[in-house]
Amino acid sequence: MVMTAVDLADYVQVKSAARFTGVKVETDKGFLPQDYHNLAYQAAKKMQQLFAGHQGVQIRIRKRIPVAAGMGGGSADAAAVLRALNKLWRLKLSRAQLAEIGLEIDSDVPFCVYSEPALVTGKGEKILPIGELPAMWIVLAKPKASVSTPTILKKISYAQLAHQDVTRVVEAIKQKDEELLFQTMGNTLEEITVTVLPEVKKLKDKMLEFGAEVAQMTGSGPTVFGLCSRYSRAQHVYNSLKGFCDEVYLVRPCKLDSVEAEC
Repeated sequence: MVMTAVDLADYVQVKSAARFTGVKVETDKGFLPQDYHNLAYQAAKKMQQLFAGHQGVQIRIRKRIPVAAGMGGGSADAAAVLRALNKLWRLKLSRAQLAEIGLEIDSDVPFCVYSEPALVTGKGEKILPIGELPAMWIVLAKPKASVSTPTILKKISYAQLAHQDVTRVVEAIKQKDEELLFQTMGNTLEEITVTVLPEVKKLKDKMLEFGAEVAQMTGSGPTVFGLCSRYSRAQHVYNSLKGFCDEVYLVRPCKLDSVEAEC
């Protein structure tokens, strides 16, 4: 698939502590796990096992990415921990090496280590950066209900699966051809998720009705995103959707220079 990072971010603070050898996670959301069920916790544990078992790790997470939204928020937090400990412990690991470690945590972590538009293949470990997206605004809308990725994947009939033409999507991005990108985008899982959560299609239809040039579900869902080439149109879509959905965000793709500065 083709993946990109957007400027809707969690805030992850990581400290290395010599006074204890475990991993402590604090979050500003009471329902989030603070143990091994948290991917950030797993990332710290993995780095300890590999490089610095005598060093404790303290992690504080302030959530902004919607939870259980199909947007890779947990994987992004894990990737942030990997990058932070790489710096704190002066390990000098490359992004490719961090991505390899990240794959043992979750299949989305390798991409989140790179955090730039990329073609992602294999089990998630093969990351091919493809350059910045054409200038655009993105409206995100998450329904109240969530869906389980394993549940959706179990419903796939692989013999009848119609794969998207990802090659044309990559070419459109490389050529900065907005019109071609809008024409070639698609999500094979969308049709399956809609049978479980019809609200996904309703949100998609509303986005198009309000002026998004193209709308699509993220990953296995349930979040829907709409793309707009002009801010005024994106603002109109955003404002209009607020009456139908509680969680709506107006974001932009991350710039490569800002990603490199963060890493």
